[in-house]
Amino acid sequence: MTRDALEALGQEIVANGAGAFTGYEVAFGDLSLTAQLPQIVAALTYLRDAQGFHQLIDICGVDYPERERRFDVVYHLLSMTRNRRIRIKVQTDEDTAVPSATPVFPNADWYEREAFDMYGIFFEGHPDLRRILTDYGFHGHPLRKDFPMTGYVEVRYDDELKRVVYEPVKAVEWRNWDFLSPWEGMERGYAPLPGDEKSEPKA
Repeated sequence: MTRDALEALGQEIVANGAGAFTGYEVAFGDLSLTAQLPQIVAALTYLRDAQGFHQLIDICGVDYPERERRFDVVYHLLSMTRNRRIRIKVQTDEDTAVPSATPVFPNADWYEREAFDMYGIFFEGHPDLRRILTDYGFHGHPLRKDFPMTGYVEVRYDDELKRVVYEPVKAVEWRNWDFLSPWEGMERGYAPLPGDEKSEPKA
């Protein structure tokens, strides 16, 4: 769709969405709508029934730790009949639950569980909100930007105990990572690479 057509569609949806939508933006050839959190189910229902977006492609989270409402919940919809895609965003925090989209799109079940598992976003009215990618006893939410990249626990198989064991992550020593290509030769302060002995160090 052209930018003008996307602008017209955004204006139409905001005007006819019964107050569920707060605005829209056209960027990079896509139409993104913002919706009010309590009315996200009404917004999705309107897009499905009135605009022909019958397929929910994905629900994902985005973390902005510096914001008061740190999470964006992003819904991606597809209209097969009109060959259009659309994005809807709502904001929430760690304690405020988002109304579940499962009454409108049953396949939202797994996507909402993934957002809960990875970000800790709660969904009110979800039929079975459990972790889906991590263990049930896992602590924390891996895709939050304040979650350490190494995690808190490591899993390994213990030959003596003959079972999988969970242990706290051991400290990793700082390393001077060498990103030089072997063709660049040896430079001061970097670990030698194979073949560096054939070249003279740079002054």
